[in-house]
Amino acid sequence: MSAWLAVTVVAIVMAVVMVGSWLLQRRLLEADVVDLGWTAGLGGSALFYAAAVPAGVGWRRWLVAAMAAIWSARLGFYLLTKRVLVSGEDGRYRDLRAKWGSRAQTRFFVFFQAQALLVVVLSIHFLLAMGSTDPGFRLLDAAGLLIWVVSIAGESLADRQLSRFRADPANAGQVCRVGLWRYSRHPNYFFEWVHWLSYIPIAVGSASPIAMLIAPTLLLGSILFITGIPPIERRAVARRGEAYRAYQRSTNAFFPWFPRRER
Repeated sequence: MSAWLAVTVVAIVMAVVMVGSWLLQRRLLEADVVDLGWTAGLGGSALFYAAAVPAGVGWRRWLVAAMAAIWSARLGFYLLTKRVLVSGEDGRYRDLRAKWGSRAQTRFFVFFQAQALLVVVLSIHFLLAMGSTDPGFRLLDAAGLLIWVVSIAGESLADRQLSRFRADPANAGQVCRVGLWRYSRHPNYFFEWVHWLSYIPIAVGSASPIAMLIAPTLLLGSILFITGIPPIERRAVARRGEAYRAYQRSTNAFFPWFPRRER
């Protein structure tokens, strides 16, 4: 199967998956399912490309597919157990539902399909990383694996630290500043983004650097300016007030660094 035919198949499947997700959201009033569909779609697309597109070297195709699938499974399990199966819709989607009012279902349909399109665009990142014809295991492949391990470990640790903090009744209404959250207000998003950098060294020799920067750049822009940090921080300030503003003044929003002295 050609690469473009495979991408077309992924596009059709994701459009159908997101229609189903939208219908489920319509029944349950839980738009969180879009994140689960997005995550599963990316992991599934990488596995499909490895099986269907005879590009590059077989072991490298399956290495990239395994990296994407493990990332997808870990994040998907977290989303399923901490959001989808937990009573109450994520605050970002509740805000959108209230803002859109009677047009919410129509706009959610468009939003879900936009997420399907994003899966297609981002999945090409995996396909490009699979294309190197160098038969040997290179230092570049090792570098990509190392970045991937750091990203998965960092995101898992950040999620676990936040979950443990929230589970303690004594921390109700408090701002989490433990562990990685002392150095970044959103370490989970940071390591999520780092994950996408792991495929760039592996792609050297098969894809242009500019092409491999498309996915990380899109995600960085979304996290920093659109669907990631801005709505979360608006809700955090509304709920925690000056305590969160102090956190904003002392701690970087995204890139981890030592906290500044509060004034």
